[in-house]
Amino acid sequence: MSVLTQKHFHNEPAAYAFVEAHVWPDGRVCPHCGVVDESGPLKGNSTRLGVYKCYACRKPFTVKVGTIFESSHVKLHVWLQAIFLLSSSKKGMSSNQLARTLEITLKSAWFLSHRIREAMRDGRLGPLGGAGMVVEADETYHGKMDNPPTMRVDGKPLAKKRHNRRPIIALVERGGRVRSFHVEHADKVTVAGIVANNIRHESRLHTDESRLYKGAAGMFAEHSTVNHSSGEYARGDVNTNSAEGYFSIFKRGMRGIYQHCSEKHLHRYLSEYDFRYNHRVALGVNDEARAVKALKGVVGKRLTYRTVGGRNARKETQGPQA
Repeated sequence: MSVLTQKHFHNEPAAYAFVEAHVWPDGRVCPHCGVVDESGPLKGNSTRLGVYKCYACRKPFTVKVGTIFESSHVKLHVWLQAIFLLSSSKKGMSSNQLARTLEITLKSAWFLSHRIREAMRDGRLGPLGGAGMVVEADETYHGKMDNPPTMRVDGKPLAKKRHNRRPIIALVERGGRVRSFHVEHADKVTVAGIVANNIRHESRLHTDESRLYKGAAGMFAEHSTVNHSSGEYARGDVNTNSAEGYFSIFKRGMRGIYQHCSEKHLHRYLSEYDFRYNHRVALGVNDEARAVKALKGVVGKRLTYRTVGGRNARKETQGPQA
């Protein structure tokens, strides 16, 4: 039986019950005053679903308040369908496809997807790696910068072939998690700061021969490199294949599914791809569990339409028309 046949994907009261069970696992929390289990169903003539009144601050609320669902006119069961589809599509789902599947407007689909990406953001909890563990670091470039710099931080000119490209740094825990960053400059100072602040110092660091990582040996238990320019892609267990595999998934999705992404939204797409990679089947997380994990991240991450893109929203990530 398909997961999407489950009741909470098609029935609004069931959707509210499902969201409440996952957002309030330890009891109903008032979003206004923070009191737990001091509320009850709102009495009176209201026909609104899932409305409670807090006995402490006397204010009404629903499970949608303070989450990505707040002030949305899209039905909650449709939201749950969108979360599942975006969580289970390995390379993503365009706004056009989401709009056709859910039978909503393109504008609504675009905004839903950005709110869901915000829920997928992990908050950068804890550094990667550990004693005996390998963390791979690599960089790539995707899309053109809106206002490309022509000089490096040290005053030297940037390489012509990359001065207008958007740099992305990825740190991949071999067999584990990924953490990616869109940076303004892929220079030694920036990369060294990312590597030092996001990898445990007892880890083994594997990179290519790039000068961006010179000096990293003193920060970690080991720093080994492979020389791609001479055709070396692995030497024993020294390689950056996991990082390159992550970039492959990311680029195929961005080029084949989303096709266009402005620079100001690139970090949201990186969060989406990071989330799916960090909750993949190889780590014991199936599509349904991944969607539940995304649902648990909806609290405290509300975005307004103005914040996300306003009038320019329909220009973003529309994907294929057919």
